[in-house]
Amino acid sequence: MVNNKLLLVTLVGSVLFGCTGCREASEKQYGANQSNTELLKASPDTHLILNHKASTSSRDNKERQINSVKKMIKGNSLPTRSVVHKPSKPVRGIYVSGWIAGSKKRLDQLLALMDKTDLNTMVIDVKNDYGKLTYRSNLAQIQSIGADSNPVIADIQQLISRLKEKNIYVIGRIVTFKDPLYARNYPAMALQAKSGGVWHDSQGHAWLDPYQPGVHFYNQAIAKEAAEFGFDEIQFDYVRFPDNGAKVDKEVQYYARNNKTKAEIIGVFLHNARESVHAAGARISADVFGLVTSADNDMGIGQTWRTVTSSVDVISPMIYPSHYSEGMYGVRQPDLNPAAIIKHAMKDAQQRNAVIQKEGRQRPAEIRPWLQSFTATWIHPHQRYNAEQVLKQVEAVKAQGIKQYLLWSSNCKYDYHS
Repeated sequence: MVNNKLLLVTLVGSVLFGCTGCREASEKQYGANQSNTELLKASPDTHLILNHKASTSSRDNKERQINSVKKMIKGNSLPTRSVVHKPSKPVRGIYVSGWIAGSKKRLDQLLALMDKTDLNTMVIDVKNDYGKLTYRSNLAQIQSIGADSNPVIADIQQLISRLKEKNIYVIGRIVTFKDPLYARNYPAMALQAKSGGVWHDSQGHAWLDPYQPGVHFYNQAIAKEAAEFGFDEIQFDYVRFPDNGAKVDKEVQYYARNNKTKAEIIGVFLHNARESVHAAGARISADVFGLVTSADNDMGIGQTWRTVTSSVDVISPMIYPSHYSEGMYGVRQPDLNPAAIIKHAMKDAQQRNAVIQKEGRQRPAEIRPWLQSFTATWIHPHQRYNAEQVLKQVEAVKAQGIKQYLLWSSNCKYDYHS
């Protein structure tokens, strides 16, 4: 059974120590008004420093944060798995939204696709882009803000059991710091505008402040419970600060930073989440922007390759060809030449992992890229991404010695042959 006292000590100790389609069209990787080259110059490189010093903050909300942790761990306890197992075969998966996972007809269609191809993994929404859980939670704080109201998945444990009976590896996706629902209920935990009130991005969405310990607790508790429900792996998406970081920094007042950079606080979150999720018997992965494979800095969003790959079991760069600017890697029209983009991005990623491996201080994460399985109609020129374009990406990944990959389509429609 879950040791609630141990969980409370672990989470409280961290205080003392310091829209599904958005990935395709809305953000366009880093914002359409910034070139890839400009973003590579956004901010200095940072390394993860896990130097947990006692915080001297006397913010009035610290007690409320700790009380929130106590509320979160109340409820029905679930059996905890003690061993973390790596998948027996290379992971080759597809994204499945909560709506699709909860629809028998659509889920059956995807299972039929998996039966006739080499696909063996589903990445299913746990917490979506709006902060809603896709299933009922036992966590008191989730229930109190209605984050699990009207769930689209009727019985998450039954669903996971069904998938595992078919030898499908099940990954739970958590949209981390982009969370309008939690921000609306706990505005003090959201990014604060210097002009007053909660800050909102260009789409009108509020983001949580990664410097807030309570924000860490909230997402880590969701991740731990998901692992206890049976997910094989927990994947953190939007585990970053908002894009266009230089502009955001001018508009936002961050919570007590305690001399930690953006990349360092992202690393602290992932490091602590890994310990919690591992204790529940699951692996941990994180999604990063595609340019993180080559950037020499955190691009203002708090993601560096070294920090993330050192803090998780699997790192998943979103290397969608359509999201690279013209001329990147010497490729004039990236969307029309997917193999070239994939080749260069994977070479950069492997070289960075090799450097860390050689240093011997940390073991880098496995590389499992997200590949484009959608058509980027908003760029010109573009091409329709069907089975041929997907296969070119897969072949480019395999040519670099990487055997695992994930396919992204926000509508969960896949044209794939193996």
